[in-house]
Amino acid sequence: MDSSFQKKEKLFAIKLALAIGLVLTAIKFTAYFLTHSEAILTDALESIVNLVAGVFALFSIHYAAKSRDVDHPYGHGKIEYISAGFEGGLILMAGFLILFQATKNLIVGHQVQNIDWGLILTAIAGITFFILGKYLITRGEKLHSLSIVAEGKHFLTDSYSSLGLIIGLGLLQLTGFHWMDSILAIGYSGFIIFTGFKLLVRAFDGLMDKIDFEIVEEIVNVLNENRNKNWIDIHNMRIQKFGSQLHVDCHVTLPWYNNLEQTHHQMENIATLLNTHFENRVEFFIHPEPCLPAACGLCQIENCTARKFVFQHKLQWTLENILANKSHKANN
Repeated sequence: MDSSFQKKEKLFAIKLALAIGLVLTAIKFTAYFLTHSEAILTDALESIVNLVAGVFALFSIHYAAKSRDVDHPYGHGKIEYISAGFEGGLILMAGFLILFQATKNLIVGHQVQNIDWGLILTAIAGITFFILGKYLITRGEKLHSLSIVAEGKHFLTDSYSSLGLIIGLGLLQLTGFHWMDSILAIGYSGFIIFTGFKLLVRAFDGLMDKIDFEIVEEIVNVLNENRNKNWIDIHNMRIQKFGSQLHVDCHVTLPWYNNLEQTHHQMENIATLLNTHFENRVEFFIHPEPCLPAACGLCQIENCTARKFVFQHKLQWTLENILANKSHKANN
């Protein structure tokens, strides 16, 4: 569950994006009515899609911040993946509709008017969308919100589209070839379709609990840098993401002669270490395993009275060996 501060920060970012996006979308449609440019209409329609998706993102942030309950023991964070998938689906739909209309107009033909106004208004919208997109991505990554990051990427995409649009309209004005407007719209539709597809893939991966190797690598580094000699081995690590929250479970090999209180203390140390690093976003489930003689060659506990074999080398946890469902052994 998000803290009250995190929720307020996320809601502020989304509301700001919606307010600015609404104004800029109005500017784009004004540019279209002045110019009758198919490419500008394409740009404006994409902005409409982003606004609709932003409303859904606002709802998802409210929902994701709810406390876990009996029906949702892991919380409600998965809604952010549904939000991202919804946005991706809308963008894909808009892209194919634009592709159809632009292809039709290329065949039939149409005239673009007042290109100067189109260039000025598109430039204003593009610059603003670029600044807003960068802001949202930065805030989303800091707040660990996929919905906000997705919104930021949409606005960045919008700004890049505006840049291409400015170049295209400039060439149209210089050459007088009005068919270039439809070609430009077709090109944008392909870019929009690609963006929507990537969002759908990312949302699907999140819902299917595809492993995030960057997070695993980060956890591995934290454990290696803050290692306790009693943590003889860690393996079979699995991670699930629920919005900004992480559920991590793994097997930890500990000295077999420790009592239950000592074992629990070591598990708490690992959980505290990771929660300190990840700002209390980790729910850690640890399965303790007693050490076996085969692990003696990796055990760094000095003067262990239960040791069966001499110490051989320190086990360095890596991305590969910490994920494997297999305890590590020395060559005794």
